[in-house]
Amino acid sequence: MPKENKHKLQQMRTRIAAAAARIMAEDGLEDFALAKRKAARQLGAEDTQSLPGNEEIEAELRAYQALYQGEEHRERIRFLRERALEAMRLLEQFRPYLAGPVLKGTAGRYSDIDLQLFTDDGKAVEFFLLDRRIPYDVSDERHFAGDQVRAVSVLKLDWQGVTVNLAVYTSKEERGTLKATPLGRPIKRAGLQAVSQLLSGSPDPQAALG
Repeated sequence: MPKENKHKLQQMRTRIAAAAARIMAEDGLEDFALAKRKAARQLGAEDTQSLPGNEEIEAELRAYQALYQGEEHRERIRFLRERALEAMRLLEQFRPYLAGPVLKGTAGRYSDIDLQLFTDDGKAVEFFLLDRRIPYDVSDERHFAGDQVRAVSVLKLDWQGVTVNLAVYTSKEERGTLKATPLGRPIKRAGLQAVSQLLSGSPDPQAALG
């Protein structure tokens, strides 16, 4: 490929990453693939051969939130982490971990809280919620434990005005690697102690990720 064409493709890749980050920040979108497609469409580059990687978009998202949302974003992240910690303490017997944008610090204005639970009795989580009269909805999502694909039950509920998604795994899977896609990066997660450290002002939030 001629050098000029490579340069143009790289420029478009950078523009798509920035546009996707803005969409995620302003619209509360958390699906990287959908944000890429929307950004490419907005820029008239739906047939581009050089879509940015998730890591590139995440870097642009952090920069956008720091530049345009500043204190509002920091306060929102703290609020969501506080609600997450409360829910984790309630669900402590199910070995809860925080994951997703709230943990990474990229959550937007409308983000949910994503928790992973580990138990050998998935129904026990539902009975626990029913006993406390906490309403929830159930759906299945496709996740990957190591190289094995499996359906994971996800319980969606309201906690202090915030939507919380409880993905229920087996106890054995707590020691393994969980991914959202076969080729994706392992899902970062943090237990009770690590989330407490984040809220107490850990100098390096990344250090708390498990």
